[in-house]
Amino acid sequence: MTSAIHHVTFSCSDAYALGSFWSEVLGQPLHDDDKPGDPEALIEGAGLLFVTVPDPKTVRNRVHLDVQPQDRTRDEEVTRLLALGATLFDDQRRPDGTGWAVLTDPEGNEFCVERSATERAATAG
Repeated sequence: MTSAIHHVTFSCSDAYALGSFWSEVLGQPLHDDDKPGDPEALIEGAGLLFVTVPDPKTVRNRVHLDVQPQDRTRDEEVTRLLALGATLFDDQRRPDGTGWAVLTDPEGNEFCVERSATERAATAG
């Protein structure tokens, strides 16, 4: 018998606010029951759960998400995410178009933006 991942859980200071940010990033809604001030928020389709905790983030993530744009380039997606409230943390994009960008969400959790599948295919040949 094995286990299955049910959720990836983020500890945060405001579950609804951070869940709303990631809802916009992924284009998937928060659960219908989630409201501002709730101690938990869930993006069911992505398996992401946000839980309000009293202590702040103090160190770099040991686990992070990598996102891949589906209908735009990596750089266009970075621009969109910065407008949503993300911050550029570590720019690993290279002049030849390879690489990735490390961003942080509004609570400082790191995540990476990779090249789209179209961009990967264009540099593979």
